[in-house]
Amino acid sequence: MRPHHAKTLKSLNLKATPKRLAILAMLGEKSTYSSPEDIWHKLKGQFSRIGLPTVYRNLEELATGGVIGKVIHPNRQLYYHFCPNRSHHHHFVCLSCRRVEDVDVCGLENIEREVGEKIGGKVLSHLVQVNGLCRDCSARKTAGELGASS
Repeated sequence: MRPHHAKTLKSLNLKATPKRLAILAMLGEKSTYSSPEDIWHKLKGQFSRIGLPTVYRNLEELATGGVIGKVIHPNRQLYYHFCPNRSHHHHFVCLSCRRVEDVDVCGLENIEREVGEKIGGKVLSHLVQVNGLCRDCSARKTAGELGASS
């Protein structure tokens, strides 16, 4: 386990329990998203007594603290990924390889102006997630299409 995970949990006023540390370590070792069920199955090997509700509860606490992010998949399932970037940003999600990358561009100013002028409302929060294919998956798909048409 990485020692900085314990500090991160402490900064969120969460105890550095072995299960929370294991979840952070598991998500932090890769740049892809995982389902709560995937995480639960992997953790069952480390912890003899861990239930799926415990995994969900810990994931929600970590997401609320901003140390992990949520991915809303087009299949309507919720996934999670490690997100150490604490500044305002959004995510690009590759729907093929599950890679999650930070996107530092935000068009909120234009949206706020539109909402204010046309609707007369005020934006309190927003969530932007861009779904697509990363460079590698896009290249593989293109190569596959070219190979199939030959």
